[in-house]
Amino acid sequence: MRKILLALLVAAPLFAFINQASAADVKVKTGIEVLRDRGFEGLAGKRVGLVTNPSGVDSQLRSTIDILFNAPEVNLVALYGPEHGVRGDVYAGGKISDSIDEVTGLPVYSLYGTTRKPTQEMLKGIDVMVYDIQDVGVRSYTFISTLGLVMEACAPLGIEVMVLDRPNPLGGNKIEGCYVEQPFNSFVSQYRIPYVYGLTVGELAVLINEEGLNRGQKGDQEPVKCKLSVVPMEGWTRDMLYEATGLPWVLPSPNIPFKDSPMYYAASGVCGELYGFMNIGVGYTLPFQVFGATWLDPVKLKTELESYGLEGVSFRTIWFKPFSGSQKGELVGGLQFFFTDYEKARITEVQFYVIQAVAELYPDKKAFEVINGYGLFDKVCGTDYVRKELSKGYKVNEIIDYWRKDEDSFRILAQKYHIY
Repeated sequence: MRKILLALLVAAPLFAFINQASAADVKVKTGIEVLRDRGFEGLAGKRVGLVTNPSGVDSQLRSTIDILFNAPEVNLVALYGPEHGVRGDVYAGGKISDSIDEVTGLPVYSLYGTTRKPTQEMLKGIDVMVYDIQDVGVRSYTFISTLGLVMEACAPLGIEVMVLDRPNPLGGNKIEGCYVEQPFNSFVSQYRIPYVYGLTVGELAVLINEEGLNRGQKGDQEPVKCKLSVVPMEGWTRDMLYEATGLPWVLPSPNIPFKDSPMYYAASGVCGELYGFMNIGVGYTLPFQVFGATWLDPVKLKTELESYGLEGVSFRTIWFKPFSGSQKGELVGGLQFFFTDYEKARITEVQFYVIQAVAELYPDKKAFEVINGYGLFDKVCGTDYVRKELSKGYKVNEIIDYWRKDEDSFRILAQKYHIY
């Protein structure tokens, strides 16, 4: 016991130093911090609603809920919970009920239960709706869909939507994937934008508002435009990945636990919608960072993938036992992958080459022949073209031009809305 106490006493100054160094290393002020520095400009004298989750924090991990609730200038009157809830206590896909927040006593309205769009009753008396959630820069991540539905609901009532901006963890330059096509608009593909869009959530909100892209969850309504403001960050630049910001990473959802999780989500999440095909690490300690199956020979798969000469990505063999979900408790062989040159890597295309490699090595395990339905795959891709063409011969070169066809035009469009 004395040795333990001595070790703690010796380590205490080191921990203090590390904490101070971490604070000193913060290079970016998020929207909530800029808003606070400006004396909560735009909120004084107004009844405020807040859409947030546990990722809505400042650089010292103080919750945006608590910051606004405790600010004398702000009258925070209601909270709105997207998927996983305002306090992050609901697992992926779990429905959320209206409730009372135990910390503040405020009503919490569910935006992932019987409705995903705020009702007029939920918005009664609200003057400004504040949105503060860490985005991941990928179209299928549902919080940006919630944002659009909030904007849609607030528009006819004249309620301003204020977005507190945060870094795009994929940086501000990476754009990959084709636009969403009808009839594949859905909660995981709500806007006609690429799969990876290279904008902060504030920039994206302005783009969808100004370009008429907010057309309902199925993309079949007349475009809606709301009164919108963005509180920008300070210090963020487009070449920054999240690590460079110095900010702490608070997982915005259970399977995005690390600062680099968003890039792996972009690289394997589409493949993860092929239920019954492969395990992508969800239910293990490496969510979205592996491709594996009980019948797979990792060495053969590694050799096949390396023969493709993919830039900026490397693979290593791995064996693991998932503790939940697909293939729980079974020994799974596969590959863990790493981005060794992020700028050169085509991150979203890794999963398509895995599908090709498996078809080459295991003709009886072709992705679209062993799965239990593919509807969500098409929705996440934003088209059925990828599946239909890939399933003909399982060659990525048959879909690559289509997957990339909208990137240049969107890059030009997006530049109009760059704040940074």
